[in-house]
Amino acid sequence: MSSTAHIVIDRVSHEYRPARRRPVLALDDVSLAVGDREFLALLGPSGCGKSTLLYLVGGFLPVEEGTIQVEGRPVDGPGPDRGIVFQHFALFPWKTVIQNVLYGLEKKGLPREERLRVAHEFIELVGLAGFEDSYPAQLSGGMKQRAAIARTLTIDPSILLMDEPFGALDAQTRSLMQAELLRIWQRSRKTVIFVTHDVHEAVFLAERIAVMSARPGRIKEIVDARVDRHDPEVQRTPQFLEMVDHVWNLVRAEAIQAQRSGAA
Repeated sequence: MSSTAHIVIDRVSHEYRPARRRPVLALDDVSLAVGDREFLALLGPSGCGKSTLLYLVGGFLPVEEGTIQVEGRPVDGPGPDRGIVFQHFALFPWKTVIQNVLYGLEKKGLPREERLRVAHEFIELVGLAGFEDSYPAQLSGGMKQRAAIARTLTIDPSILLMDEPFGALDAQTRSLMQAELLRIWQRSRKTVIFVTHDVHEAVFLAERIAVMSARPGRIKEIVDARVDRHDPEVQRTPQFLEMVDHVWNLVRAEAIQAQRSGAA
């Protein structure tokens, strides 16, 4: 593990204990280091523990076995240094875009003029200028997710935790949002952990891809996704397609295993 890592996950296991069913081992002895300002994707078949690992890093689940440290401090609960974006937007439906984005800033106790300045800055950053007074019901799925990302960015977390944030979007909107997220990350340079089951998405967005095994989730392989993301045609290049093929073969083997064991 790198001594310059922003996040260090060391030998973490996690078991779910449903009230009327047998315990389920979701993660088994997972170790992973995430560098400062790195974009890392967690990729694997359904049920492999990707989201569980993300929630452990976020402090939403207790770390019962192993350790997770952020900047050398153990994770013992949620904190403002870790912002999370969910798949289903999680916006307040009774608040406008500007009110949703202001929410976190109000919790920080900033003066009103400063709150408004920061909120407008991030609304513009995610491409929602002109929609400040719109309610979530008046927005498309992609616009809702832009608002959710803006709300998370305004509190200036050093880490962005993203749980399949584009999974509920149609293919065209998803592609546009992937490019938008890449642009935002290149400007803000947050540390990002991005959960997905989409191989193409992982290769396009992430600098490294941690491929996870079928449940119980382990780190099967870490892949360096060396592609030129400044090339507008990168997704059509042989290098990109070869990388997608390599990663898909890793995931496919685990997906078959998950189906055989009934884990998917």
